[in-house]
Amino acid sequence: MEDKPARLTILIDAEKKRIFDELCASQDITASQVVRQLIREYLQKHGVEWTPLLVDRNKT
Repeated sequence: MEDKPARLTILIDAEKKRIFDELCASQDITASQVVRQLIREYLQKHGVEWTPLLVDRNKT
């Protein structure tokens, strides 16, 4: 079976999301990149070891 990225859906206050999106854009980074970094840091902080999956996005 092929490993695929998983989607994470969260609810957030609309104004907070707007501000977050603007801040991310001003730093030329996507909101998804920031959230992935936060998750990596959280895992590391709690001593969780993991190996990133290499996903070939060119596969169909």
